[in-house]
This record gives sequence, structure tokens and C-alpha cells, in this order.
Amino acid sequence: MSSLIPLFPLEVVLFPGTPLPLHIFEPRYKEMIGECLAHGSTFGVVRAIEQGVADIGCTAEIVTVTKEYPDGRLDIVTEGRKRFEVLQLNRERSFLRAEILLIGDEPGSPTKEETARAVQLHAEILTMAGAVQDLSAADQAALSFYLAGSLPLDLDFKQKLLALRGESQRISALTQYLEAVLPKLRRSAHAREKAGGNGHAR
Repeated sequence: MSSLIPLFPLEVVLFPGTPLPLHIFEPRYKEMIGECLAHGSTFGVVRAIEQGVADIGCTAEIVTVTKEYPDGRLDIVTEGRKRFEVLQLNRERSFLRAEILLIGDEPGSPTKEETARAVQLHAEILTMAGAVQDLSAADQAALSFYLAGSLPLDLDFKQKLLALRGESQRISALTQYLEAVLPKLRRSAHAREKAGGNGHAR
């Protein structure tokens, strides 16, 4: 069944289970978020692109309002919930809306070895950034979204990952992507270490 939901076009790709803090300041989005809060409803986050918006997005649930300003601005924390396909845009309101169709995964799971490799690569990148991997809150059925959502990856790749209809495909795509970017990250980290040593390259 398709349904009509408000859309928030942003230069981000939101994954299910991933948090997204937002500062709401435009009048149209203050109106939109106000309605979502009043009705306890979700809205759709879609990537803003040159041609308009991406075909695949993710619904966002407002988890908490962290600050309310006197002029009506809001700081909120949202979290990705379900992926959807944009069927038709609706411009009748001040904010964009769309007829959407929720999409799920096809059957099938990655092997333990495939998952372990993706987790290992993710951990290595986090370590280089001085962060610690914590998978305790991850949904194991959609671990790819958790891993990709916690890294500043290329938006085109994130959009591609969001559209894939199987966890096995996503883990494979994520592993290939991380294996491709890791050598460059290692070289950058090594250069930083040398520069931060005694000021002389050895």
C-alpha cells in the first residue's frame, strides 16, 4: 500500500537504525515537524540531488526534542526507520510530500565470514579515527546499515547501499568499498604519524 508522507530533502543519506540530529529553522519545516510531533507520525528523509530528490529514502521518527527556541526553531534527534520508494511527488503544501511505497529485503543472509570481514574493516577505520567500535546496538539483520551509517562515506555509495534489497549484497558492496578506500586512509594516517613525530620525515 502506498501512503502520502512529508519529505525532508537533505544532502544526507539516512539508514534504518541510524540517528540524525536536525536543527529546524525554516518556517515550512517548523510546520512539518510540528505536525509530526502533534500526531506522532514519521517523515521521509530523501537525498537532495541536482534533478530533485533521490528515488529511495528512509522514514525518520522523532526520538526527542533537545531544545526549543523562542522563535519556534527546534533541535531534534531523529532515527531512521524504514526504507521507501518515492512514487509521486506532491507540492500542494508549503513542504514537499510524496506518495511512497515501503520496501523490505529479499530473503538471504551473508555468511559469518563475510560479515566478520566487513566488521574488521570498519573497526580498522574507526581505530585510525581514534574511535572505538561498538556493535551492541546494531540490528544484526541490517548490520551493513549500522556499519555504513557510522562512517563518513561517499553519498553516492551510501545511496546505492540504501537501494540494495538484500543484506548479503550490502555487506559485499560495503566490504569492497572499504577495501578500496583503506590503503589511502592508511597512507594518510602514516603521514600524520611521521609529521607528528619529530618534525622530520624518515
